[in-house]
Order: sequence, then structure tokens, then C-alpha cells
Amino acid sequence: MSILVVTGTNTGVGKTIATAALAARAAAAGQRVVVVKPAQTGAVDGDSDAREIHRLTGVEVQEWTVLQEPLAPDTAAGLEGVQIPRVSEYAARITALAPAYDLVIVEGAGGLLVRLDAEGGTVLDIAAQTDADVVVVCAAGLGTLNHTELTVQALRARGVEPVGLIIGSMPASPGLAERLNRDDLPRVSGVPVIAEIPEGAGTVAPEEFRTSASGWFND
Repeated sequence: MSILVVTGTNTGVGKTIATAALAARAAAAGQRVVVVKPAQTGAVDGDSDAREIHRLTGVEVQEWTVLQEPLAPDTAAGLEGVQIPRVSEYAARITALAPAYDLVIVEGAGGLLVRLDAEGGTVLDIAAQTDADVVVVCAAGLGTLNHTELTVQALRARGVEPVGLIIGSMPASPGLAERLNRDDLPRVSGVPVIAEIPEGAGTVAPEEFRTSASGWFND
């Protein structure tokens, strides 16, 4: 059994599609996979990362805490006046789930230090408490070097060494910054780029997504 936490350098970097690609790749290899979304916000707009991952991959998904506004979970919960689970409760559920699967993939919310509960618990805390491997999804263009290095440093400060970076949306015709960042991301972070997800990958038919996903990885 294995637990993999997927976090992003920011919101909107392609974390959900990268999570789906990881799940599709594992399922294609014959692994029993479940994807967990501990906290989903933006339900008022119809947002559901777990539902989108299931649509693209067909793997089992679980969505635990659902909040209406597209805000950080602690802020959204405060606005709604609802009590949400502690991060330690999420971590315990993930750990209990793991023996039934070959791979449990946990998709965070936004960036690494977004607060998932009312006590300041974060995705980083989930990773540390479950002894999970961590993949960081980053952008391709300007600003990504700084955001990625900051995220990696925050992980290492807690004794968590990320296993890889995924470029969440690589343009078909990358510009100068995107081309150079392919080499600079591992150089500045010390973490390998393990995959590049093509821009628009989430818009293809599920069958195409499932057959293509493994080819986006570098190993």
C-alpha cells in the first residue's frame, strides 16, 4: 500500500488534472487506486475535483468535506457557520483506508499551506501525519521557479522530501520561459520533473485521457 499527496504551488496550476493523470497511470498498471479529496470548496459553482477525476479516469473517488464558496476551506466553513474536521481526522481516515488499496492519492486544496481546518492544519500536515510521498504540481511559465522553490523548502522544513514535480499545463508551443523552466525547475528545487501534462488535457474524451496519461510521464 502507498499514500501519495498531490499539492500545488498555487491554485489553478493543473493539480486536479495531474492527480487524474497519476490515477489513470496507476490504474493502467493494474493497481487498485482510490483518489481522496478531503476538502472541496466552490460547490455553489458546481466544482468537484473528485467528480472530474472520476469522469476522466473511472477510478474510485471519495469527497469528504464539501463547502459552498470558492475560498480556503477554513474561510468557507467560517462563512457558512459549519464545523469541519481537524486535519488529524483526515489523516486518520486516509491511513485507515490505505490497506484496502495499492495506492491512495490525496488531492489537496490550493497550495501546500492552505488551511483545511479551523486550527491551522494544512495539506503539509496531512502529508507528515500519513508519512506520504508528495508530488508538487507547478506552472510552466513566469513565476513558477519562485513558487516551486518556496513550496519545496516548506516541505523540507518539515522533513518531507518531495518525490517529483509535475508541470500541470505545458503549452503545445512553449515560449522561452516555459522551455527554460523545464531545466531550471529541477535545478533550483533539487526535485526531478516527472511529468508534463499537455495544456487542455482535461478537455479530451475520457478514453483518450486514460490511454494517453502514462505517456506524459518521463519514466
